[in-house]
Amino acid sequence: MKTIKYTTCLTIFLLISFFAKAQSSSDLIVLETKKLFGNYSIIPGSAQKLTDREGYDNQPSFINNDQVAFSSIDEDGNSDIIVYSFDTEEFMNMTRTATKSEFSPRLTDCGKYISAVTVEEDSAQRLWLYPINFGEPELLYDDIEPVAYYAWYNNIAAMSLLGDPNKLVYPYSRENVAELAENIGNCIQKRPKTSEITYIDKGTSVVLNGKETFELKSYDLEEKISGNHGVALGQSDDFAWVDKNTLIMAKGQELYIKKINKSMEWEKIAVVSMPDYGAISRLAASPRGDKLVLVMERK
Repeated sequence: MKTIKYTTCLTIFLLISFFAKAQSSSDLIVLETKKLFGNYSIIPGSAQKLTDREGYDNQPSFINNDQVAFSSIDEDGNSDIIVYSFDTEEFMNMTRTATKSEFSPRLTDCGKYISAVTVEEDSAQRLWLYPINFGEPELLYDDIEPVAYYAWYNNIAAMSLLGDPNKLVYPYSRENVAELAENIGNCIQKRPKTSEITYIDKGTSVVLNGKETFELKSYDLEEKISGNHGVALGQSDDFAWVDKNTLIMAKGQELYIKKINKSMEWEKIAVVSMPDYGAISRLAASPRGDKLVLVMERK
């Protein structure tokens, strides 16, 4: 695998900045949702807390329709991957490591692992695989680092690597690690039922109605061409695909959707007002479209 290197001082600075931003106090909130005749909506009054504590519970990702994985930092500052089951209403540690920290969990395409960005004992930040049968974890790419965010396509991870600038890469093979984009935001998502990897381009801004925002772009890993899905929602960093043609983002406590096959305009569909909580920072939609998990910052 091709090694991509950065200067030591720059890498250390970026790693510190990455985790300083990540470790704010936040909780997971779940909403009931429905999809009917292509329309996506939030069921009023359905917001409930999944977590409720001072600390960091963040980066949710559905591993199936009834379980969501997320990153959780304990009182000692160590991050592990936790899985919550909606049917049993129970939490389970997927990882419990004293000398490493795991972030950004996702189910792999094969369904046999939960992957995570792992900060190792020597501060290396690489992608690891954690078997769902609790077998021994496996290091995926030994010389691709430091990984910040990623998404899966065809059992291969498209990864954002910290640097100046940061780079979005996809290892088609050990000898061919393609650089797809630079200066991307903190969210990488595969567009459902396509070979597109989508992201927010932070390299150039767009002024819309007097306010600065950025473009939502894509790269088709099969066709090897770039695409554009219009503008993001203000300065928001996180987005999710509800289905192949429906995007969802948050601004403050407001939720918006955009149907890229019909209109490139954002439409407000709900306001999530919870006592003692501020803005929505991340979100994850369930595969069947009946749940939406939000991350909301504690005041």
